[in-house]
Amino acid sequence: MILQDDLALTYSGASADSLALYRRALHQFACYIEDPVATIDAAIAQHPDFVMAHVFKAYLHLLGTEPAALAVARECLDAVQGLPSTPRERGHIEAVSQMLDGQWHRAGRLLEDLSIEFPRDSLALQAGHLTDFYVGNSRLLRDRIARVLPAWSPDMPGYHAILGMHAFGLEEMADYARAETQGRAAVELEPRDGWAQHAVAHVMEMQCRTRDGIAWMRANPDAWSTDSFFKVHLWWHLALYHLELGEIDEVLALFDGPIHGERSTVVLDMIDASALLWRLQLRGIDVGQRWQRVADGWQPLATAGNYAFNDLHAVMAFVGAQRPEVVAAVLETQQWAMQRSDDNAAFCREVGHPLTLAIKSFGQGRYDECVRLIRPVRDIAQRFGGSHAQRDLIDLTLIEAALRGGQHHLAAALCAERLPMRGHSPLTRQLLARSEPLRAAA
Repeated sequence: MILQDDLALTYSGASADSLALYRRALHQFACYIEDPVATIDAAIAQHPDFVMAHVFKAYLHLLGTEPAALAVARECLDAVQGLPSTPRERGHIEAVSQMLDGQWHRAGRLLEDLSIEFPRDSLALQAGHLTDFYVGNSRLLRDRIARVLPAWSPDMPGYHAILGMHAFGLEEMADYARAETQGRAAVELEPRDGWAQHAVAHVMEMQCRTRDGIAWMRANPDAWSTDSFFKVHLWWHLALYHLELGEIDEVLALFDGPIHGERSTVVLDMIDASALLWRLQLRGIDVGQRWQRVADGWQPLATAGNYAFNDLHAVMAFVGAQRPEVVAAVLETQQWAMQRSDDNAAFCREVGHPLTLAIKSFGQGRYDECVRLIRPVRDIAQRFGGSHAQRDLIDLTLIEAALRGGQHHLAAALCAERLPMRGHSPLTRQLLARSEPLRAAA
């Protein structure tokens, strides 16, 4: 049986009821709310031959970079083998297969081609958009979505998500005014769209509009935090604004509450926990036993070796918790990962491994070594994924290592580099004030 939805996309093996569940799961996924896995499981239970339901479930288990989820995605792929399918569905099946093999760039290209031919396939767009994020392709984060905009209109279901994804792509390409306009429009259409909310938060972070950012995040937190699996990252954005202002008590309260109070072991949540504590540590803030709790969450994943960006944040926790044996285990696993033929081998070899070594060196007080390792990598760090806001931690670590290592001219130069975009940043001014007297005395 083949059904067609209201966007003129066809689905093999679906019924009207199971397709309605699929559309519900698409909305949940687009907003990062509720439980799209449970919803898509219900669709599969109704019609086990529903090809795109199995594909959707596979994406849900692949796009969080959770090592344990790979087995579920493999089961989904096995479930569709031999089922009747359309060319569009077969394109999705092949994209899932490439992701399972760690071929993120190939999967992204397959999804790109699907979006060119089927511009209203929102699942292809969102899976492709997240793939662009994981491989650090800022231009395609924007342009993959820009290409399909003429095929969409405000009266179509899911239009808010298209605007929200475009907003984030615009922000990553430093088109901040248009990014904010698109993001705000998306949130106005759908207040629960967490990705659009976060796109505007990124704009304000990159422009160092801390007061605006706090107002944006605190205006309607129930909309983006209630039953949301993106809420930790959004609370993390709020914490960054308070950290920029030096409001450490507020940052620690956010960390102990909505960011890590529940001790989430979801990889994306632990990345935020590690990144926030590392920023505090760079400022010389005593975070007490918090590192131990975050490191406990990371410990079972120390030898996963499936995504170098995750490795880096795990090692921040292990360094902070003073667990050198686990740092060594991550570095050993990276040696194995760099011998593979998947995309993570390059992510790790070019960026992840040297940065992991740099974090280890910083923790050991070998600041000159940390500087030596980071400097060749910082200009290509986008190759292992993350956003500009997330990767700013690399520059902050480099500046602090230069200051602590006595490389005052370098520290002053790096601070001056930040002034055009972050000249009114209290942190940038503090770092510059620390470096300039030392440089003058050198």
